[in-house]
Amino acid sequence: MSLQRRQFLHTSSFAIGASVLPSTWLAQLFAPAGEMKILRSNVGIFTERGGTIAWMIDKEGLIVVDTQFPDTAPHLIEAIRKQSDRRIDLLVNTHHHGDHSGGNIAFKDIVNRVVAHKNSRANQERVAIANKSEDKQLYPDTTFDTTWSQKVGAEILSMHYFGPGHTNGDSFVHFENANVVHCGDLMFNRRFPFVDKTSGASVSNWIVALGKAHKTFNKDTLYVFGHSADGIPVTGTEQDLAAMQNYLSKLLKFVKKEIKAGKTKEQLAEAKLQSIPGAEEWKGQGIERSINAAFDELMEGKK
Repeated sequence: MSLQRRQFLHTSSFAIGASVLPSTWLAQLFAPAGEMKILRSNVGIFTERGGTIAWMIDKEGLIVVDTQFPDTAPHLIEAIRKQSDRRIDLLVNTHHHGDHSGGNIAFKDIVNRVVAHKNSRANQERVAIANKSEDKQLYPDTTFDTTWSQKVGAEILSMHYFGPGHTNGDSFVHFENANVVHCGDLMFNRRFPFVDKTSGASVSNWIVALGKAHKTFNKDTLYVFGHSADGIPVTGTEQDLAAMQNYLSKLLKFVKKEIKAGKTKEQLAEAKLQSIPGAEEWKGQGIERSINAAFDELMEGKK
C-alpha cells in the first residue's frame, strides 16, 4: 500500500467521527503516528491529536499524564514499550475532557493507579452516563482535594488544585525533580480557550489559579500546555502563564465594558471580533467561546 493511500485511509476513517476498524489494528497500521520528545531528565511529551501528553520513564517507574483518545493512546503505549516493558505506575488526568481522558481505557490492564481531582472524576462519570459510554471509560481510582503526591522511581509527582478554571476539576501536575509542570487545559498557548461552564468553569478564578501556580513553582519551571495555536509551542515558561492571565483579565474587562454599554451576547457575536483588546496575541478561531463564557459569568454575578 502506498504512503498516500495509507494517509487517505487514516484521514477518511476518522472524518466520519469514529473508525469502523479496531483501534488496536489501527495502531499497528499507522503507528508510531505521534511524536515522543524528551524535555528534561526522564520526562517528556507525546503529541498527536488532542491534549498534550506528558510522561516519565526510568528503570524503576513509569508515569503518564493524560491519554488523548482511544485510537491515539495505543500509539503512546507502543512508543513507551520500546523503552520499558514494566507496568505503568501512575496514570494521571489533568481533567475529564475526552481529548485528555478518552484514551484511559487503553491502559486498563497495564496501570497500577489512576489519579485525578475528585471533581474531574465526577465530571467524567457524569458525561459518560449522559453519553451512554460508561463501558469505554477507565475512571480514576484515586482522587484528592487540594494536593497529592507520590514517589515513582527517581521522580516525585505532585498534583495541585487551585480552584475552578477551565473546568472545576483542573490540576497542575508537577514532576518535582525534573521541575516540569503539566498545566492541562489551564493553558491554551496563544489559542482561544474552551471555557466549560457546564463543568463549573470560572474565568475569574482561572486568573487566580494561574497566579497561584506562578507562586508555587519557580522561574526555572518548564511548563507543558494542553493546547497551543498553530506554529506555537506546547511548552513554555512562567511568562506564558502571565500572558494567559493577561488574556483572561482583558477578556473580563472588555466584556464587562460591553455589558455596561448595553450590548447583548447576540450583538457581541454579530460584531465578529478577531481579538480581545490588550491581548491581541490570542487570535484565530473560537473567540466566541471566551466571550460567551465571560458574558454568562458576569451576568450571573449581577443576579
